[in-house]
Amino acid sequence: MAKVTLIFAALLIVLGLVGFLGTGSAHYTALIPAGFGLILGIFGILARSPDEGRRKLFMHVNVTVALIGFLGGAFLTVKNGLQLMAAAKESGMDLQDMDLPMNVWFAFGSKAALAVLLLIYVVLCVRSFIAARRSGKV
Repeated sequence: MAKVTLIFAALLIVLGLVGFLGTGSAHYTALIPAGFGLILGIFGILARSPDEGRRKLFMHVNVTVALIGFLGGAFLTVKNGLQLMAAAKESGMDLQDMDLPMNVWFAFGSKAALAVLLLIYVVLCVRSFIAARRSGKV
């Protein structure tokens, strides 16, 4: 599972950089996915330990960090989506017809992608933990 963690870490770092550049390099909060990727990457490297206790510890840290990131990303995605829909309703237009700057869409997409990637990662980790417990490796 440590290798999967490193893959997700790389994806999150790329997502953060793309989001930062897509918002015109003006909003440093767009780098939040890269921060989560960096944390997952560090603990993913530490989880490659031959010591089973350390490996379990660092993978549990990773899934906890990912769960926190998922909850934050999902909350912000829903919050911003509702704000966009309210603004569209207030202006009497469809959301598609509103002339919103591209950085608004990059930010919204980045938050949604963060939530989706971390949800997938958490589900994969939980499935791995359950399989390890059932196989008697724990």
